Amino acid sequence: MSGSTKTMGTITVGALVLTTAYTVALGSNGWLWFAWIVLGLVTLGMAAVGDG
Repeated sequence: MSGSTKTMGTITVGALVLTTAYTVALGSNGWLWFAWIVLGLVTLGMAAVGDG
């Protein structure tokens, strides 16, 4: 796993924590969750390409 993939993984986990905190504090926001899913898919794609 390259350094950039690890960085993206860290950002993705951080975004999940922030999105969850926002949901608990202020209620669900579909766009935040959609953005987090896209970020997660990009991270998975980077990991898949990096391992190939």
